[in-house]
Amino acid sequence: MNAKLMQRFARWHIWLGWAIAVPLMMWTLSGLVMVARPIEQVRGEHLRLPVEEQALPPDVQIAVQLPADSTRPVRSVTTQVEGRTTVTRIAYLDGTSERFGADGRAMAPLTDVEARLLVAERIVGGDAVASVTRFAAEDPPLDFRREIPVWQVALEDGTHVYVGIESGAIEAVRTRFWRVFDLMWGLHIMDLESREDTSHPVLILFAGLALLGTLLGTALLFRRRRSRPLR
Repeated sequence: MNAKLMQRFARWHIWLGWAIAVPLMMWTLSGLVMVARPIEQVRGEHLRLPVEEQALPPDVQIAVQLPADSTRPVRSVTTQVEGRTTVTRIAYLDGTSERFGADGRAMAPLTDVEARLLVAERIVGGDAVASVTRFAAEDPPLDFRREIPVWQVALEDGTHVYVGIESGAIEAVRTRFWRVFDLMWGLHIMDLESREDTSHPVLILFAGLALLGTLLGTALLFRRRRSRPLR
């Protein structure tokens, strides 16, 4: 290639290097942290205790009584024995859910005491509770981000277990490392506010500059260098 063109490429590469140095370091660091542990550990799957499924009584009959004006699309219907009670859960497409007892009547929302007992039964170290906080669907915590009402059962080791008030089930387990992972994800996509937007002008701009800098650096690999005289 032309020597002057290569010199121009070299100058552009230097200036682009200054512009993209911070984003590149941020992407590398955040990526390294995110792959440091298996995703199952990040999601807290290792803290969930195995639950022995109980068979439904052979003579059980379930007749769920939905309101006559109910028009919400249903995603799934499951029935299982929990303790000594047969529970039917109806999950709707809008993310909400309902529980029904063996008599077909809707069950009351889960209380904080029931949430504590469920976490103690289903989570490793779940009996060491620091606090229990209720969150409405309109105001979910940052480390949950799902618009359903939940109990946040905070354990003494920093783990947050989210129990659905309507579903009566453990919806999510958020360890301390999950929150670090979530912060790194926000840095990786350059969205620390919602940590959901993976396509916005700032990210696209710096990704484009990083690609251009890489292409210029690759072109410079083919630059001819003058051989030094041997002594």
